[in-house]
Amino acid sequence: MNAFLAIANVLSLGESLGEAVVFYALAAFIAVFSILTVTTTRMVRSATYLLFVLFGTAGIYFLLGYTFLGSVQIMVYAGGIVVLYVFSILLTSGEGDRAEKLKRSRFLPGIAATIVGAIIVLFITLKHQFLATTDVKPIEINISTIGQHLLSSDKFGYLLPFEAVSILLLACIVGGLLIARKR
Repeated sequence: MNAFLAIANVLSLGESLGEAVVFYALAAFIAVFSILTVTTTRMVRSATYLLFVLFGTAGIYFLLGYTFLGSVQIMVYAGGIVVLYVFSILLTSGEGDRAEKLKRSRFLPGIAATIVGAIIVLFITLKHQFLATTDVKPIEINISTIGQHLLSSDKFGYLLPFEAVSILLLACIVGGLLIARKR
């Protein structure tokens, strides 16, 4: 009996070890492409690196078991928003456009803000006591229920924000076309 418990413990340890390896690989992937997103001088490459960051974030959602949120991350952000960025970049700038070099007067405050932000994140992370959750059972909800809640107009519905965001994206596309036509 004890041998079976030992084997079960080793298997569960291997499963959590595998999840930890995948998490750290995704975290490194996101960190590398985040740095590339803000340090590259070409705008289209920056948008492409942002796409990879959003895919990595979706991978973490899938790892956590949030399949719906991961799917929305891929469809809405990686699919729609990045395409809108690339579309607007290509409409408003030439193919050879590069981001201008960062001036020294802006570089030092940027480094200072980065250091202050890192100190705040480390302080909060080290002072917070994270509690382990036990017996977490995933609740499976079908897509029909999620869709009805998202598009309902009752108190907890998201119809108005959904329509507002769609109008905002349409205004961005029309604005990009108007700017591109003026050239």
